[in-house]
Amino acid sequence: MAPLVDLDGVWGEPTSTLDWCEENYVVTPYIAEFWNTISNISMIIPPLLSLYYISMCKVERRFYWSCLAFLSVGLGSWCFHMTLLYEMQLLDELPMIWGSCVFLYAFYESNAKPKSHNYPLAAALLLYAVAVTFIYILTKDPIFHQAAYALQVFGLIFRGLYCVLINKQDFSAFLFVYSIVLYTAGFVLWVIDQSFCSQIRQARSDFPVPAVLQLHGWWHIFAGLGTHGHIMFSCHLRNQYLKRNPTVWLQGILPFVSLPVKKN
Repeated sequence: MAPLVDLDGVWGEPTSTLDWCEENYVVTPYIAEFWNTISNISMIIPPLLSLYYISMCKVERRFYWSCLAFLSVGLGSWCFHMTLLYEMQLLDELPMIWGSCVFLYAFYESNAKPKSHNYPLAAALLLYAVAVTFIYILTKDPIFHQAAYALQVFGLIFRGLYCVLINKQDFSAFLFVYSIVLYTAGFVLWVIDQSFCSQIRQARSDFPVPAVLQLHGWWHIFAGLGTHGHIMFSCHLRNQYLKRNPTVWLQGILPFVSLPVKKN
């Protein structure tokens, strides 16, 4: 049974401004939050696979950058939850801001002309990321970071609804629902984990498989799958606009986008 108190490990006392609901160093002294760490595999494997598959489709570079941004969040989050050190916390949280700027650029340019570049949008997103980074490092206020990230998520949701309901672009209904439902499910679990930590810790001590109640780990899994779904939705939407006839296929529970191979 998982204890209700935190233990000591090789990384020492946490220096991060956040310490999540998982008890520290319960599974191994080498990983502060074991389940919160390994659950980041859902933000590491999907972007690696995506980079491999989209490289065969020769999509625009913005989608390579989206996968790399997604991967950086997964690796940063792994390091943060493994150590609970402030430097590793920044390695997790700042890529969330910068990576979301990449997602926003790719998504808002879904119906742009081929080979075009929206420099004003890129400059605005760069300014936003720099400003959030500067303010957050000065204030060290997690609420500020969460609000700045939430604003970006709302921007992605607004753009998705605009494309589907108002602009009526051709889109994949499966990818749209996949990304929205999974990310929302993850967010709900994150809120529950934040709001009822003491009750959840007590429940874990009495539960036969306490790992099942590691809700922040489930947030990683669902948010990772939802983010992967969004990148694929954005890629599909863009290539549908370019009339490249994209198709969606599944590898297990992961959807991917493929394009017809051009014949010589």
